[in-house]
Amino acid sequence: MAATAARVLGRRIRAGLLICPRRPGTAGDAAAARPFEAMAGGHPVPTADSERAGRRVMALAGALGADEELIVLLSGGASALMAVPANGVTLDDKRRATEQLLRAGADIRALNAVRKHLSAIKGGWLAAGAGGPCRTFAVSDVVGDDLSVIASGPTVPDASTFADALAIVGRFGGVRAYPAAVVARLEAGDRGEVPETPKPGDARLSGAASVVVGSRRDAMDGAARHAEALGYHVVRVEDPVVGEARATAPSHLRAVVARAAGEGRPLCIVSSGETTVRVTGGGKGGRNQEFALATAAPLASLGVPGAAASVGTDGIDGPTDAAGALVDSTTLARAHAAGLGAPVRYLDDNNAYAFFEALGDLIHLGPTGTNVGDLQLILLA
Repeated sequence: MAATAARVLGRRIRAGLLICPRRPGTAGDAAAARPFEAMAGGHPVPTADSERAGRRVMALAGALGADEELIVLLSGGASALMAVPANGVTLDDKRRATEQLLRAGADIRALNAVRKHLSAIKGGWLAAGAGGPCRTFAVSDVVGDDLSVIASGPTVPDASTFADALAIVGRFGGVRAYPAAVVARLEAGDRGEVPETPKPGDARLSGAASVVVGSRRDAMDGAARHAEALGYHVVRVEDPVVGEARATAPSHLRAVVARAAGEGRPLCIVSSGETTVRVTGGGKGGRNQEFALATAAPLASLGVPGAAASVGTDGIDGPTDAAGALVDSTTLARAHAAGLGAPVRYLDDNNAYAFFEALGDLIHLGPTGTNVGDLQLILLA
């Protein structure tokens, strides 16, 4: 997105900032950032780099001239990549709150509702603090493409409230599971002692406009075109795949295979969305790996050769180096021959990575530079 902006806008750019994870070979390299200043940020949990980058963004926005416009290019992950903790809250407080919400299985809407109320940049605050008009182009990793949820909505109004954030904290672990400063701020906001995030109709956002320029459907389009070129009959599942990964996967497989019963073969079923994982074990993995592992048994029971995969379109699945994993009709038999035991053992320990690593069925893509959620593929002969 930054490279395209540089090409299109050229000399009209007075200043700019590119924030990416610090990974060799990605757009975060200084050479690829020209003419922008480049800074690193942490992901999926914010770091000190994230805070430095967030404060630099706010400074750039505040220095906007009356005849200038702030162009914001957002993608999934920006909630962590740029962070400015609100008064009374430290970066460590925010990080611990984020980690608790992720462990407890909060979806992106719940996660961002809390983060917006612990931030001085998210939930519309970036646009509210800009010295001029603001235009946002967003690549969505959020089911439904809600601009107030993508990257925690730094340039759009926020309809969620402190009361909503408190209720989410109560639902995902309770107040004792969160830093005292986080709970204190949310409770103060609920009492009206802390200003709410800018709401729809706020005059400070009158000069802000936003549009989604890429989403999970674009990933599905690409997968479908490629599958057709390979000779597959393609069925697209437009409804998003959501819910807890290990519970959603088997029901999703059975439902879409039944729906596609009359289609030609070989068949490719394409779907997308974003599931969650409730971490109760001590293993290693991510939502795509858990989704794939939970698909292994129902896939083997279909009675026809088949394969299924679930991948993160950004090339990253949870805190691992894999994008996701692949299963096929032989996965259970191969696991048994390798002495791995039943998949449920690995699901209960949130240890899908170890299962697939032993079989050589992890999918490694490396960071893709684009995040539009997760993509699932089912192939049937």
